[in-house]
Amino acid sequence: MGCGYDGRSIPESKKSPLSALSLVLLLLGASVLAVVVFRRFNLPPVLGYLAVGSLIGPHALNLMGDVQTASHLAEFGVVFLMFSIGLEFSLPKLYAMKRIVFGLGLLQVVVTQILATGVLILLGISWQHGIALGGLFAMSSTAVLTKLLAERMQLDSPHGREVLGVLLFQDLAVVPLLVVIPALTQPPEKLAMLLGLALFKAVVVLAVILVFGQRWMRKWFHFVARARSPEVFVLNVLLITLALAHVTELAGLSMALGAFVAGMLISETEFRLQVEEDIKPFRDVLMGLFFVTIGVRLDVHILLGLWWQVLLGLLALLLLKALVVGLFSRQLGASPGNAIRTALWLCAGGEFGFVLLGEIAGLPKNVEQVALTVLVLSMLIAPFIVQYSEKLVMRFVASEWLMRSMQLTQIAAQSMTTEKHAILCGFGRNGQYLARFLGQEGVGYIALDLDPDRVREAAAGGESVVFGDAGRKEALMAAGLMRASVVIVTMADTGLAEKIMHHVQALRPELPVVVRTADERDMERLSKAGAAEVVPETLEASLMLASHALVLLGVPINRVLKRIRTIRAKRYSLLRGYYRGVTDRDEEESRQSRLHSVLLTPGARAVGRTLAELDLIHLGCEVSAIRRRGIKAVEPLPETRLEAGDVVVVLGAADAVAAAEQRLLHQ
Repeated sequence: MGCGYDGRSIPESKKSPLSALSLVLLLLGASVLAVVVFRRFNLPPVLGYLAVGSLIGPHALNLMGDVQTASHLAEFGVVFLMFSIGLEFSLPKLYAMKRIVFGLGLLQVVVTQILATGVLILLGISWQHGIALGGLFAMSSTAVLTKLLAERMQLDSPHGREVLGVLLFQDLAVVPLLVVIPALTQPPEKLAMLLGLALFKAVVVLAVILVFGQRWMRKWFHFVARARSPEVFVLNVLLITLALAHVTELAGLSMALGAFVAGMLISETEFRLQVEEDIKPFRDVLMGLFFVTIGVRLDVHILLGLWWQVLLGLLALLLLKALVVGLFSRQLGASPGNAIRTALWLCAGGEFGFVLLGEIAGLPKNVEQVALTVLVLSMLIAPFIVQYSEKLVMRFVASEWLMRSMQLTQIAAQSMTTEKHAILCGFGRNGQYLARFLGQEGVGYIALDLDPDRVREAAAGGESVVFGDAGRKEALMAAGLMRASVVIVTMADTGLAEKIMHHVQALRPELPVVVRTADERDMERLSKAGAAEVVPETLEASLMLASHALVLLGVPINRVLKRIRTIRAKRYSLLRGYYRGVTDRDEEESRQSRLHSVLLTPGARAVGRTLAELDLIHLGCEVSAIRRRGIKAVEPLPETRLEAGDVVVVLGAADAVAAAEQRLLHQ
């Protein structure tokens, strides 16, 4: 694929003396450090890999001698990336978003490529390279933008749907570009014939794979799945991916094209989700190596003399893409504010630009450096553009103020006749179930939600729901915050809940706020922020499972209900904390409470002593239960005297649990 730096251009005197193992250790250590730093500043990890490649490459510290070998391995990162894109390919999803995908998405890619090609030709670049560079500049970052949309809960917003639709078409557009760009390097007299031959090969190979592949792919996966072996399943995924990539390579096409088709075939089976999880580690590691090899190509010495060209190129890219997206979004019916939002989200470059850049042969060194740096800088500033996009829209679009005022007026009109009501922040499934309970008890409510379709459907059905951002003080005020009896955050979003409670504390500190959270990790944090009650889903689910199980086991219903009421009255203290396992290692281990069992062997310090004498509370730890001869006592009394063979269950943070174990066992 030609995606790495040409190791033959490095003089022998500059070859790195590092061994293969030393080079691998260097890459791993530098990559881990760079990604951690970039994550801390909420920047895409791809930029960390690029920085590592630039630093250890032949133009800086020259620690990476055999770049060509590494680049061959990095090609598989692109293969697995395209395989993942194929897995996400969905005909129903494509059909549901066809107006955006084949409307705004098609126009954005085609027009951006045409305009960029024209500008590059005017600057003296060949038309072949102009077409190739225009294609890579038309791409935006699927990974970065979808993550930002999810974090801001804007996936279902009008501009969020437009962004996703355009990104989906860009992903599809990569496939023909991977076929066309390599053919553009051929002499002009052979170009038409070679391009036609490449397209013919692509059509034939894809037709054969898709027609016959659909028949045997599901049967083959069922055959492999019967082995009930995770190792065999993973090996099979690798086999399918690399085999189809090899088929397209034999046909003179890109390996990434075959991997994309493999993903498409598997996406139509019921094994898609499992395959996606199995392939993710290979994809992420190899994609990281690919971006390192791209960073190796950055030559800081050349860039210092081209800084003004890089700056002009960056401004041209951002302005051109923003102008194209904004104009066509507006023409297709978006409001001025949403058109600008979509334009600002999509104006930067993306990771597929690096993939396509690796396919361009014969590109002048200075042009390659400028293009590479423009892509890197645009991805670097993309999160900041998104962060300030709302302020820019409010500043330059006067109608947005009017629309905001109309929204607040609608909210205020809906809540005007209500008093001592509940404000529901979010009207998803939990919010709707809660609204039904409130309605049955005759309690009024008003719900705020940012999904326009949900609001329209629910309002038409007679629900008291309006379009509004519960995280904004003005929306809460319009919903009747000063007259409400309670605020309920129905979404498991800790950041949004803290923002809502900040506004409530500033306006009505005595108003109770009930907050939903995914589990117990954020209970203390939300309580400190001002929540009257925090309801963790995992603990409530455990209570319901336990209650049904106990009733089915013959325990009287009154005793079960009493036990549930007792646990809730103690604010879940009997269930707080849990035993950690391998699957829990991704959590913030040092700050989370955990349960830990300590067996008291004969001669242990705690044998013969009471809990009061041991004073584990002073260590920040408490005894949750004691199991003695198979009998478990929950919340034992301070005067309980421990015996050899007892299992003491302690609850606390990691350091407190370790200290408690030392006190229990050692003299």
